[in-house]
Amino acid sequence: MKSRVLNHAFGGGVVAFSVSVDQRKTIMKLIASVKSKLLIASLLGISCGAMAATNPFIGNWALTIPGGGAGWLGVVESGDALKGSILWGGGSVLPATKVSVEGDALVVIREYTQKKKDAAGQTVTTKEVETIRATREGETLKLTTQREREGKISGKASFTGKWIPPVGPAPDLSKVKFGPDQVLFDGKSLTGWRLTSANQVNGWSVENGSLINRPVQEEGKPHKSYGNLRTEKEFEDFKLAVEFRVPKGGNSGIYLRGIYEIQVADTFGKGLDSHNMGGLYSRITPSEAAEKPAGEWQTYEITLVDRHLTVVLNGKTVINNQAVLGCTGGALWSDEFRPGPLYLQGDHTGVDYRVIKIFPVVK
Repeated sequence: MKSRVLNHAFGGGVVAFSVSVDQRKTIMKLIASVKSKLLIASLLGISCGAMAATNPFIGNWALTIPGGGAGWLGVVESGDALKGSILWGGGSVLPATKVSVEGDALVVIREYTQKKKDAAGQTVTTKEVETIRATREGETLKLTTQREREGKISGKASFTGKWIPPVGPAPDLSKVKFGPDQVLFDGKSLTGWRLTSANQVNGWSVENGSLINRPVQEEGKPHKSYGNLRTEKEFEDFKLAVEFRVPKGGNSGIYLRGIYEIQVADTFGKGLDSHNMGGLYSRITPSEAAEKPAGEWQTYEITLVDRHLTVVLNGKTVINNQAVLGCTGGALWSDEFRPGPLYLQGDHTGVDYRVIKIFPVVK
């Protein structure tokens, strides 16, 4: 077998060595592969060492949970360990109890404790452990879940996830062009609106120029499941102007693109919290408490551009062009890259809206 001297420039230097023709072909293929990986890493801003050490599960994942609901999983490195947060349908983003990698699978453990009375009236605490296992295929996760309590397995199901590309740098909003306003509520009718689920009770109506929700429960009768109200139109990036009023103890929400909830609630006088007025529910805490007392009309100006959020509550900027990492509880779906409606939460308490207009971004 003939030998040849292989000279190749690599990393700023020249390497020379004697190899056979077949070995040369193998080496050239290897070099080409390494170069392509280095080029990809360079384009993504990843160092060679970081790329080699990157865990394939690190990052954010849009989940479609069993039953078709929206979920989210975030995995980060913390020293030598992994940490995770998860959103499961409704409610808040919560930390996982434990996150690890076993072979080619990501394992996420969530533990729940429940207190109940036994036959003797004594309080008994039980623990339920949910185990979620995930394997990655390209940009997709294939996941399974099951729960164990007192040695019994239940809730076995399969579902999927999709990788969410990292959020880019904050946009320069001074350079963003917004189109003319589109009035979403005309003050006269529900034209352009419908329930997110036709199977729920409609508590929405128009009264004295306001869009009102009155989810009344009748004493002694079965609980009524009231619906959320969404626009027929769907939007991408935009600026939104809303005037609203919440009653004492009121709780509603404004969902941007059907997946990001801006809290609308009676939280006057309470501390800063991502679950209070001005917050992106369970994700971003407002920088100050700018809400008014219950019963007063209030204003929101909300800007969503390139997965960055700005919220102005009653004239005060409480979220300033901050990155949004994923959907919130109650999202219609978990895909952050499809257009979606504006939707108003109506399944909690009464709430009033009057001005609702949107300024879509001109691209």
